[in-house]
Amino acid sequence: MIRSFIRYLRGYVKIRVRGFSPERFLNMCSYHNIYIWGLSPVRDGYEMYLSIADFRRLKPLAKKTQTKISLTERRGFPFFLFHYRKRKLFFLGLFLCIALLKIYSLFIWDIHFEGNEKWPDETLAEYLKSEGVAPFMLKSEVDCPGIVKNIRKEYNDIVWVSASVDGSRLKVQIKENEDTLLTDTDSGKESSSDNMDDAAQEQHPTDLIASSDGVITSIVTRAGVPQVHVGDQVEKGDILVLGRVDVVNDSGEVTGYQYQQSDADVFADTELEYTNSISRVYQEKVYDDRTKYQPYIRIGDFTFSIGSISNEYEHSEISVTERQVKAGENFYLPLSFGIKKAVSYTFEKKKYTDQEIREILSADFQQFCKDLDEKGIQIRENSVKIHLYADSASAAGILYLNERITEEADTEILTIERKETDESVGTDD
Repeated sequence: MIRSFIRYLRGYVKIRVRGFSPERFLNMCSYHNIYIWGLSPVRDGYEMYLSIADFRRLKPLAKKTQTKISLTERRGFPFFLFHYRKRKLFFLGLFLCIALLKIYSLFIWDIHFEGNEKWPDETLAEYLKSEGVAPFMLKSEVDCPGIVKNIRKEYNDIVWVSASVDGSRLKVQIKENEDTLLTDTDSGKESSSDNMDDAAQEQHPTDLIASSDGVITSIVTRAGVPQVHVGDQVEKGDILVLGRVDVVNDSGEVTGYQYQQSDADVFADTELEYTNSISRVYQEKVYDDRTKYQPYIRIGDFTFSIGSISNEYEHSEISVTERQVKAGENFYLPLSFGIKKAVSYTFEKKKYTDQEIREILSADFQQFCKDLDEKGIQIRENSVKIHLYADSASAAGILYLNERITEEADTEILTIERKETDESVGTDD
């Protein structure tokens, strides 16, 4: 492939050799290191390919071997330029095209996120923009390690980040912590450091308490004083591991306390009530033939559209299909095209059959069990059953689980009251 491309750039010709002894001509070419290829016999001689430079060396050989050489084809880039030598605008446009592609290759035209479920692309893109990372920036200014560090610092529920430049696209791969829940106060941002020093830990001692009722099946304590054993029945709120350690003297008296953040894995058999109900009657979309389209082209932040999808439909569903233009696999250009479509529909009342409603409830329950399994909660058994009624149906029962039941709580700070005794010394009169 590379050799053929080099031949095309240098140019080559196809010749036909005829005469009394063309085989002698071939031997002379070999002796003078003239490289030929594509040799094939014809009715009165041979045809072959050779470079332009070697073609210019053939005249003495043809004269010596009494053969006649005729040029049949000219191929390659030099002949292409010679053929179109008068079309200056064509070559100017070709040069400008190559120059523009070279300039485009210096910039980032698209930012692509993968693996993010909790945080949408728009939110992450807006944050990167606030950090100076956005489309139309120079690739030389992209700091991939800095992007990784900033995202990890800003979002504490993102446990792994990778950033790389593929062509003209910045690719950001993300792994989120599925066990981390967002709160209204922090909005997913870091509210406390993961790397607290020993002094901070002593100032914020914590206990581990039970998050639900259950029977302890396993306990592994790394820090703190365990308050329960395997087989103990606990209720929600009971202390499982205490963050306060007694300091005793030789007499067994408590003289002080040491505080720490409790750390342990405590698993228990628990019960979870499951209920899910749906109505037999539901509304189904019925699409009609009324549809409106709006093609558009997007160049950077500017959008040019044809027509409109504004309509007077009572109910309509709008969908957008867009594709970004790219040259090759990873060279994305700041140009995309797409089409918006509005489809009219109406609602029609329908009623689930017994089989359909059983399948829906079963699918919901299977998904519920799958979510529990992804959280590391083991389902030992369940007593969930489906109940059918005239206008509705429900699935209800008890799930018997084995799960981690620890949650943190502040440790109660205690103080030791020290008793002082006064000794009086008597004197004799």
